[in-house]
Amino acid sequence: MKMKVSVKWLFALAFVAIAVIAADAAGECPNSTPDAEAMKLLPCASAAQDPNVAVPASCCAQVKRIGQNPKCMCAVMLSNTAKSAGAKPEVALTIPKRCNFADRPVGYKCGAYTLP
Repeated sequence: MKMKVSVKWLFALAFVAIAVIAADAAGECPNSTPDAEAMKLLPCASAAQDPNVAVPASCCAQVKRIGQNPKCMCAVMLSNTAKSAGAKPEVALTIPKRCNFADRPVGYKCGAYTLP
């Protein structure tokens, strides 16, 4: 009897895990989460805290990749991981402009902020 209950719970747990993974895939960042993407922005740490710090090329490369999807970029810049790292959203959202991206999503609403 215990074996049947364990197998049922195992299948139920597997179903929930698949549903969570599918929900993440349909979220702001396809195939990833905003927090996971924020971890890739370590080179941007100083530039996301101080608007006077030069943005490293490695940061610009990552932001360019994430910026292909403005919804994802917004979620990443406002993520708990970014906030925990000390990123200031109003400064972090200026990075695409500071990287001189001509195709950045100017005017895109990102929470309480608008991309410059």
